[in-house]
Amino acid sequence: MFSAIARIFRTPDLRKKIGFTLGIIALFRLGSFIPAPFVDFGNVQMCLAANQGSSGLYELVNLFSGGALLQLSVFALGIMPYITASIIVQLLRVVIPHFDTLYKEGASGQSTLTQYTRYLTIALGILQSTTLITVARSGALFGTSASTECTQLITNDAWYAIMLMVITMTAGTGVIMWMGELVTERGVGNGMSLMIFISIAALFPGSLGSIGQQQGLDTLIIVLIVGILVVAGVVFVEQSQRRIPVQYAKRMVGRRTYGGNNTYIPIKVNMAGVIPVIFASSLLYLPALLAQFNQPAAGTEAPAWVVWISNNLTGGDQPLYMAMYFFLIIGFTYFYVAITFNPEEVADNMKKYGGFIPGIRAGRPTAEYLDFVLTRITLPGSLYLGFIALIPLVAFSVIGADQNFPFGGASILIIVGVGLETVKQIDSQLQQRHYEGLLK
Repeated sequence: MFSAIARIFRTPDLRKKIGFTLGIIALFRLGSFIPAPFVDFGNVQMCLAANQGSSGLYELVNLFSGGALLQLSVFALGIMPYITASIIVQLLRVVIPHFDTLYKEGASGQSTLTQYTRYLTIALGILQSTTLITVARSGALFGTSASTECTQLITNDAWYAIMLMVITMTAGTGVIMWMGELVTERGVGNGMSLMIFISIAALFPGSLGSIGQQQGLDTLIIVLIVGILVVAGVVFVEQSQRRIPVQYAKRMVGRRTYGGNNTYIPIKVNMAGVIPVIFASSLLYLPALLAQFNQPAAGTEAPAWVVWISNNLTGGDQPLYMAMYFFLIIGFTYFYVAITFNPEEVADNMKKYGGFIPGIRAGRPTAEYLDFVLTRITLPGSLYLGFIALIPLVAFSVIGADQNFPFGGASILIIVGVGLETVKQIDSQLQQRHYEGLLK
């Protein structure tokens, strides 16, 4: 293992790529602590310290921004607008035939889709930065705090100041998107995913430190042991797949023989990745957001629906919230897998190139068989996602840790998934120059 790592740094090209990637990461983290114009940095830090460990409406976005959201920094929005834009463009392939045609055109069509994603990212950046500044001005950014400092985060309410803040945060999103593409082209690859990885990993020391301070060393050791077991389980499931054998018949084209080889279709247990968790979290934030913006004035009674939402759908320790979260993840898993994997398209491509599954006729029977296998394997995958996503909520109820508990939910799925993919990228580049790679 150590000799393989030494070979990485002895390879000039790979060493330059890793050095370039680390430099971009350092700039990315630096921008997460530079406050946007007209932001009172002292008040923001006081509110962060006062509300440490509390739950609010913005945990997911704050998680993906590496804590920059609640600091109102120039990189406050993080990579979240790009993630949202990518998901929207991917879903629009089902609705808009032109998008699906572009996707099937190959590199040129996908380049056009990438350009659409960039434009949509900037539009979402403007929308989200405007919303964030509005919430900060109203004093609702730190919802559980009623201190005066948390209502005085912005020093200038003039229109030009607000516009400058919106432009700065939107530009920060564009810079992060550009950095991710640079890492993909000139670094170790997977630039956008690596940005998310760094944002989440940056919060791990603080989360573990707060658990140690609030609950003691014994609880911290138990959390670390549970975390190691969870990571091992996530790695096992993420690497698990059902391999459907495929044979290709021999065919003559001129004087050459094509086909005749055996391969397989890998169907992962978790084909949806972390997307269902993001969908479910975003959907459950909507009722709480509506309730927060409909809080009554001082001295008046809140409407019954606002009280019901506040009692049942705003905290992770509430049974109804947990149940809805779990079943929404299962439903979104089936929905997303059905969108991203089309059995009929796979069966048609196999038939076109002379491929068939042993014992299954080509064409429609193959599509029905793939759909049957996919439906069965998606069930354990969706249950796995649901249980992993509930780990932070259970920890919040049992030991009082905040809902950004590091070993569970979207954070651990992204950390493990991106970590495995990055190691594979480095391993493949190492094998191009040496007979041995990083992995055994």
